[in-house]
Amino acid sequence: MFFTILVASTAILFEACGNNNDTAKSTTSTTDNSETSSPATTTDANTAKPALANVDPKVSSSINEVVDHYLHVKNGLANDNGSEAASGAKMLIEAMNKVDQSALTADQKKVYTDVADDLKEMAEHTAENADKIDHQREHFVMMSDDVYDLVKNFGYSKPLYVDHCPMANDNKGANWISEQEAISNPYMGKKMPTCGKVEKVIKQ
Repeated sequence: MFFTILVASTAILFEACGNNNDTAKSTTSTTDNSETSSPATTTDANTAKPALANVDPKVSSSINEVVDHYLHVKNGLANDNGSEAASGAKMLIEAMNKVDQSALTADQKKVYTDVADDLKEMAEHTAENADKIDHQREHFVMMSDDVYDLVKNFGYSKPLYVDHCPMANDNKGANWISEQEAISNPYMGKKMPTCGKVEKVIKQ
């Protein structure tokens, strides 16, 4: 009886991710060369441009560096590598310390300061827990929300994909930001790497 229940439960979990992968395929198309595939395969409703205008080039460069290191964290988690995630988090904190807030307009400063302290705190927890990847993933939920607030306002040098996993965060669901269209799940890692779907594309 127990074995039957276990098999049924496992089937339900994989079916949930299977359905999400089908959805992802319906909203985005992939080619053999994913690096050169165009994000324009999503509908206009799923594509967004950065909200803030007239961002100082130095600020844009600094925000890009913050996002680069967030992606380093994301890729470390996707590869089940807590040490790489911790390394990326340390560099993310260093990048945030370089942001010249004096070059921000009032609106830009509000957006940045609203997430800055929280993002640093999440990065610090991630950096300090290289041997506790589950704990890192818990903090990555909020880190991803903070980085989303940055990129949806300041943008990034390349298109970014907002992905969603319904099984992350104790099955409450969670988002993450990716530089590639193909799903590589940082919450599930190698256990279920393609679980999730593309929700939105952000591009300049």
